[in-house]
Amino acid sequence: MGMIGGGRNAFIGGVHRIAANMDGLIELVCGALSQDPENAKASGRDLFLNEERIYTSYTDMIEKERGLPEDVRMDFVSIVTPNHAHFAPAMAALENGFHVVIDKPIAFTLDEAKQLQQKVSETGLLLCLTHTYSGYPMVKQAREMFKNDVFGKIRKVYVEYPQGWLSKLSEKEGNAQASWRTDPSRSGKSGCMGDIGTHAAHLAEFISGLKITKLCADLSIMVEGRALDDDGNVLLRFDNGATGILVASQVAAGEENALTIRVYGEKGGIEWAQQEPNTLLVKWLDAPTQVYRAGANYQHLYPVASQNCRTPGGHPEGYLEAFANIYRNFALALTSRNDGTEAGNNAFEFPGAAEGVRGMAFIDTVVASSAAEQKWTDFVV
Repeated sequence: MGMIGGGRNAFIGGVHRIAANMDGLIELVCGALSQDPENAKASGRDLFLNEERIYTSYTDMIEKERGLPEDVRMDFVSIVTPNHAHFAPAMAALENGFHVVIDKPIAFTLDEAKQLQQKVSETGLLLCLTHTYSGYPMVKQAREMFKNDVFGKIRKVYVEYPQGWLSKLSEKEGNAQASWRTDPSRSGKSGCMGDIGTHAAHLAEFISGLKITKLCADLSIMVEGRALDDDGNVLLRFDNGATGILVASQVAAGEENALTIRVYGEKGGIEWAQQEPNTLLVKWLDAPTQVYRAGANYQHLYPVASQNCRTPGGHPEGYLEAFANIYRNFALALTSRNDGTEAGNNAFEFPGAAEGVRGMAFIDTVVASSAAEQKWTDFVV
């Protein structure tokens, strides 16, 4: 693996490296870890990279890695830069024959996302989008239950993602994460909905297996002086006739990362909360609620869920392990491809370019709906 971004003082780069390393399937061999040459060099040395493979620009890294022998050069690149710096390195990697793992959102605009999807189709290369929450075992369990029609036809989806970390004008107080995430030139046309609303929308579609077809959005800037939305509410309609409500806020003072989803069918439904990820509540119309728990030794789980559990029941697994599940599945798919062998069951289960395009379309549609007088807006990809 090569990495673009993620040097000293970057948050998400370390998360990606830990996740990629967790199963021993991936080795970080090179990096262009910062736009600042001194920081790039220092960051590479921190990670004990070969001095000759510490690069000061992603273009230099891709060009030089391409010239190395096949058994030496990187197999894929992981892109962990801010939103505005996703497209160019991803496209350059694909054009030069390298597979891509990229943090969400996939690009800065819907057009860029579609270009990447087209390039993936043309080259046949793999692109993995790290929608972290799809990596949790109990999220996969919930998805399989709806896929197997355990609850009958889906009728209602509630998904909410409240955070409180932007309750003040933190971007003016030296908070680097707040600075770029609230800057339209680096984050895009939406703040809160682009950052965490896309996670909520993806989770709703991932678990339910449905697609959003229409939405009605109301975005707000609650903190005076902020350039992008920090709060929003969205009504949803799905392709089977189900309705939904999506709420995302980064000004819910006191909240940490309280992503929660409930999905209801004719006979019952599920509830899952990211801050208690090992638990899945299974609710029934005519029976008491059941509590499902993650654990590699539990026989009640579907295979795809148990395969993504790492420890026996009662041993907490969380954000890093979910991230690692995405990297492991990507690595298994890539190894299978390289070896010409058939991947194991569910080895290919990770979000890709199609989910990236839908995420960018969600942002565009939400922003358009919020600004329009005719509130219900078709979700068009």
